[in-house]
Amino acid sequence: MNTRIFLLVLCLIALCKQDINAQAGFSHEIGVITGPVALYSDYGIRGNSETNVGNTTIGFGIVHYLNFSYRADCNCYTRDTYFNDHFKLRNELNYHKTQLQHYGPLVEPDETSLFSDQLRAVSGSTRIIEIGSQIEYFPLSIRDFAAHSYSFAPFVSFGVHYVNFDPEISSSLAPDGNLNTPFASPPKYINAYQQEGDSTWGVLWSIGVRYKLNDYADLMLDSRWTYYFSDWVDGLNPSFENNGTTPVPENKANDWMYWLNLGYIYYLD
Repeated sequence: MNTRIFLLVLCLIALCKQDINAQAGFSHEIGVITGPVALYSDYGIRGNSETNVGNTTIGFGIVHYLNFSYRADCNCYTRDTYFNDHFKLRNELNYHKTQLQHYGPLVEPDETSLFSDQLRAVSGSTRIIEIGSQIEYFPLSIRDFAAHSYSFAPFVSFGVHYVNFDPEISSSLAPDGNLNTPFASPPKYINAYQQEGDSTWGVLWSIGVRYKLNDYADLMLDSRWTYYFSDWVDGLNPSFENNGTTPVPENKANDWMYWLNLGYIYYLD
């Protein structure tokens, strides 16, 4: 149901494009993005490269830009101001689903403790849908880039997304997969997991570059970090407040993700 709502919002934005053009001085760009997503969560060990690589998937997105340097209603440039020539507003809808498990030295084959067996038995996934906006700043002139004065246009961005997530988690040591079974789960995970979907907000920042293909299209490379305002995105939140018996000092931050995406951007008339 949440996916349908997000798609409906995007469609309404597209349907209103002509009316908006007539009232405001900007043009539109649309595109698609995709690339590897690494989810940094309560699976594995912080800073462990095997964990960072193992809990990785491919993300997909649809992007829409408001270009303030050009007016689509008159096929002319807007008034030459610093804001119009250096900023764009980016709206997007993203999707990624990550398969998750524990990696690192605690689950190596030579580790034979009950704790290591319990960690190896835990696996899960989380489906994440994001919709939101970010402001992009281009240090070089957007007008000059459009006129092919240079081929590359670097940018930085900052924004906020509404995030819907749906985690799944289980243990192969329990007949029903229940992590609240003492034999199947380390004490820190007792009462510290959830299977239900939920929503939160995320703040994101990125650095990227555009490459001019022709008058109507660019390639984009974007390196992005998103910090979620929830520690339940992956379905795990080990803490003394949740398990009631075991402090978890290693759980120092909410879930967050890194996304390296490649995009194709098309300029609308």
